[in-house]
Amino acid sequence: MNKLFKNLSFWVFIGAVSGYFLSSLFGSKAWLSMPELPVFYEIILLIKSTFINALKMMIAPIIFFSLLGGLISIGEITKLKKMGGVTISYYLSTTIIAIIIGLTAVFFIHPWKNSDVGINVNNISQENSAHYKKPSKLIDNNADSVVLIIKGVFDKAFTNPFEALSEGNILGIVTCALLIGLALLVVHSNDSPLYQLTNDINGVISKVLHWVIKTTPVGVFAIAFDFQLKASGAVVGEIINFCLLVFGATMVHGLIALPLIAWLFGGVGPKELFTKAARPLMVAFSTSSSLATLPISMQTCEEEFKVHKGVSGFVFPLGATMNMDGTALFEGIAAVFLAHLYGIELSSVATFSIFFMSMLSSIGAPGMPSASMSGMQMVLLAAGIPLEAIGILIVIDKPLDTFRTAVNVQGDIIGAIVTQNYINKKAVT
Repeated sequence: MNKLFKNLSFWVFIGAVSGYFLSSLFGSKAWLSMPELPVFYEIILLIKSTFINALKMMIAPIIFFSLLGGLISIGEITKLKKMGGVTISYYLSTTIIAIIIGLTAVFFIHPWKNSDVGINVNNISQENSAHYKKPSKLIDNNADSVVLIIKGVFDKAFTNPFEALSEGNILGIVTCALLIGLALLVVHSNDSPLYQLTNDINGVISKVLHWVIKTTPVGVFAIAFDFQLKASGAVVGEIINFCLLVFGATMVHGLIALPLIAWLFGGVGPKELFTKAARPLMVAFSTSSSLATLPISMQTCEEEFKVHKGVSGFVFPLGATMNMDGTALFEGIAAVFLAHLYGIELSSVATFSIFFMSMLSSIGAPGMPSASMSGMQMVLLAAGIPLEAIGILIVIDKPLDTFRTAVNVQGDIIGAIVTQNYINKKAVT
């Protein structure tokens, strides 16, 4: 029981439930149109805005340095070009497959599409409208042609990096990070002080983010209170539908797509795969951390699947950073769902852009519990979704995180099998 009370996820859940029910019992939607808000509600909004601003403070450094760190870890493929080529190709291919599954889910299933659920931001007095100002989108849905859309994307991507940081231009920050990261790989060797500096900065950012996350229960309480006050329709039912859709899409990737790749390109059938990989998958499921599962995953591959130590020592550390299929799939579907809740219409191009950004953010995501929340900020801002929406995801993230982490670890194991199979074939020929 004492361990339960020290669990952050437990207190996040308590905060969310408390905020939701207190708002239902004592809140009034009439507050939204009042020229002066009640003091209690003002305090709630102050807590919410402080928490969200703390998250916003971390967005630019997280995006910039996590992408740099991801590229640096990928850069070690220069040591083993053949092995690196097939491993990188595998990880990119599985991420693209996950994105295709996610796009299929939001275009053809989207259980929330015809519901009347939404966040009421239209009937708000002018004095209080600043609380609900929507951020700018990644692209303009009202553009008259594809050429104008592409021009808008390029204008945002290739801009002054300092201007991008000050204006919160996510695409500009991403573009700058990618260009600098690629230049680092070309100009400097792996033992460059700049590489170590990037890793050290990532460590500092992770520590600050850890402090912010410690305040999550209080922030989520305020977000849930305000969310319930502004929401209309059966919000809880729609969130459950969203969770089921994410779970179904994740299982399609983990039970169909990845085992098929293992069978076709690794020579390992589904029964053998799940029987021999059961232990690391269970550890990943229980810890929600691909990094914590790393030693067991490597040992299982070497002993059960006869993967060479050199292969597992290369593939798994790379996969812990780059292979986040479940995370990319979750972030893409979540952004489209939240856009619906906030009444933001997304064109097909905007939806593809969201999934592209989720793929980029997943590459630099750390292999720790709920790591997707840092990258999720980037995806939400790209879609023009208020950052407060992340409070909804924090509440439901833990159970979904267990499944997608298991799928991520499964992908790492299959990556090692496929790479070893490729090397064996090359040795024979």
